[in-house]
Parts: sequence; C-alpha cells; structure tokens
Amino acid sequence: MKKLYYCSGMSDYKHFESKGIRTQSNNELHREHSTPIFMTSSFTFENAEQARAMFADEIDGSIYTRFTNPNNNEFIDKLCLLEETEAGIATASGMAAMFSSMAGLLKTGDHVLASRSVFGSTHQLFTQIFPKWGIGHTYVDIDKPETWARKINSNTKMIFVETPSNPGLDIIDLEWLGGFAAEHSLILNVDNCFATPFLQQPAKFGAHLVTHSATKFIDGQGRTVGGAILGSEELIKDIRFFTRHTGPSLSPFNGWILSKSLETLPVRMEKHCENALKIAEYLEGHEELVSVKYPFLPSHPQQQLAKKQMRYGGGLVTFVVSGGYQRAGRFLNNLKMLSHTANLGDTRTTVTHPSSTTHSKLTEEEQLRVGIDPGLVRISVGLENVNDILEDIVGALEASNEKKILN
Repeated sequence: MKKLYYCSGMSDYKHFESKGIRTQSNNELHREHSTPIFMTSSFTFENAEQARAMFADEIDGSIYTRFTNPNNNEFIDKLCLLEETEAGIATASGMAAMFSSMAGLLKTGDHVLASRSVFGSTHQLFTQIFPKWGIGHTYVDIDKPETWARKINSNTKMIFVETPSNPGLDIIDLEWLGGFAAEHSLILNVDNCFATPFLQQPAKFGAHLVTHSATKFIDGQGRTVGGAILGSEELIKDIRFFTRHTGPSLSPFNGWILSKSLETLPVRMEKHCENALKIAEYLEGHEELVSVKYPFLPSHPQQQLAKKQMRYGGGLVTFVVSGGYQRAGRFLNNLKMLSHTANLGDTRTTVTHPSSTTHSKLTEEEQLRVGIDPGLVRISVGLENVNDILEDIVGALEASNEKKILN
C-alpha cells in the first residue's frame, strides 16, 4: 500500500521523536488535525474501473478492513519509518505477527533455526503447531554462537530470535547475526518487542523481518492488543497474501490507539529505562535475592554488547528470590501496589512468575536451560515514582521471608 504522510516533507524529519509524532494520514476532507477513527468494514469505489484496478493491485486504495484501513496504514507507516524498513503489516495480536511472519513464508519441509530463549507461545508454535505441517526447528543457545553454523540444515530457511530475550534478558549480537544470516542466505526474523524501535533497530544490522507485540511498550498503557510485521517489500508481499486470506487483521480502533501511542514512545521508554536501571542497581546484592539481571548492569555478562546495540537497557528487570518457587509465590502475594499480571510494557509496574505462567509449558529442564529458575520473578517497570516501586518490592521481600514470618 502507498504510504500516506501528513506532509510531503516527511523525509525532512531526521529525528525519531518527530517521525513518530508527525507521520499521519493525509485526510483533508474536514481539515482535521488528528486522524479520525475509520470504523468501517468496507470502502466504496468511484466507478467499476477503480474497483477492478484496486483488486488487481494496479492502484492503491482501501477495499476492505481485513486487507487495509487508514488507521492501520498510518500505524504501520510510522513503524516502518521508526524501524527503517520498507513495508509492514498490522495484525490482531503479537502472536498473530509471530505466526504470520513465519507461516507466510515457510512450507512443508522447511526448517527454522531459533534461539532457545523465546516466549512461551512462540515455543508452542515451534513444538506443537508447525510440526503438524512438516515444518521443523532446532534451538540454539544465545551464548554459544560458535555452535550455530553446524545446526543449519540443507532445508533451513529462517532464523528467529528475541533480543533481549523473554524473560532471561539475554542479548544476541545483531551485527554478528546479520552477517551470519547473509553468509548462509537465511531470512533473519527478530522479535523486537522488549526493545522497541526506540532502543534498537534490527534492520540496521541486517534483519529481514522485525516483529512486535504492540500490546506491550508500543501501546504502553495496557489498553489494547495488536502486533506488527515489518521488513522488505519482497517478503512483506508474500506475508500480506497470507494475512489477507487468513484474516488476522487489526481493528481500526486498535490501530488508531497504537498509532497515537507511538507519539509518546520515546518519552515513555526513557522513563521506563531510567526507573528500571535504578531498581536493578538498588536490588543488586540484596540479602533476600540470589541474583538480579538487567542488560545495563555491569554484572550482566553481555553488558557491553547491550550498550553497543541498544540506546538504553530496557524496561524489564528480573531477579531470583532465595527460597525458590514457594518464596516467589509469597513475594507476589505480599505486593501492595504492583500489579500481578502476565502483561508487560504498561505505565503501571507489573510482576510475573514466568515458571508457573508465561513459560509453564516448557519442561523444567527447558526452563533452566534458558535461565528460568523456579524463583525467578520478572518485573516490567512502570512509570510510577521509582521510590514507590522500590518500597513495594522491598516490603514484599521482607514480608515473604519465612524465617521472619515464623519469628
């Protein structure tokens, strides 16, 4: 679809913040300053020839909201500018984006090389759904890139990775990975959900596809569900055919919300990252914790790599409580302000126990291999005052100490 910008001088905006705010559909009928919501299932044609030409892809234009809609187009146009990709597709959820970015390009007999550290539902795609269609996969370890080449098969077509990973916060060297994918003629598909385009842009390092759960930091307020697939025009064309005929389309209302959300993404992410770093620094070495992990902490094994390819360290902090699974449960039950929910990227700080929720379908061995200890807690740091967040975390740690409870 043709990109519709607010003004013809859009290319003059060189800075991320201006692109996110000033990219807008050129809707001039009512001279509106803010894009309206196009809650319509279909669009009319001026004449029979226009209808024919649109269905033949000879001219651009909206036909049916399952295919395209001005709100979704605007959302994707912004993301393409921010990720520096040629084209994109909006989807109904993040998992719709992950699934379609692979299913739209893979066929029976193909093989995917995937980082072992992936979201629980993505793991289910690889282990439960794709095998039904004869699509195989091999997991590789993020911290052992020297082993990746020998895991490539003659039928390997794609590499799929998350960086930072969920929930281990492991980092993959995108510059190395882009070269590796090019050397072996493989499609590189990067889930950029945790970082967002404000913190890193995988396409700059050679990624052919960039996928998002827009439900998270892109929305940023826990209001809606959506996803996005971004990449080269050639690949997006094939994926667009798949999504057009399978229907994982984004609601125009959600597309409108997500487009508006991108206007505040930089200021929100700066505060998420500022709060997260302060919390990680404060908690590191806490007597009730076994370990704390955050990409920009000096103790993170890939801190220098994270600083090389990310603007800031992100909004996620993980820690392992002493006392394992039972202690983690008591910690969660003693929180007063923080929200116990599986979502992340909200203005409100959210807390999750991955082992028993988001990654519970992995075996105990699989969890441990990707750093999911039974006592691991994932904190998605919000925009509240950092002292209030810390007070709740520290209070819950003290209240969940079994020895103190017995005394």
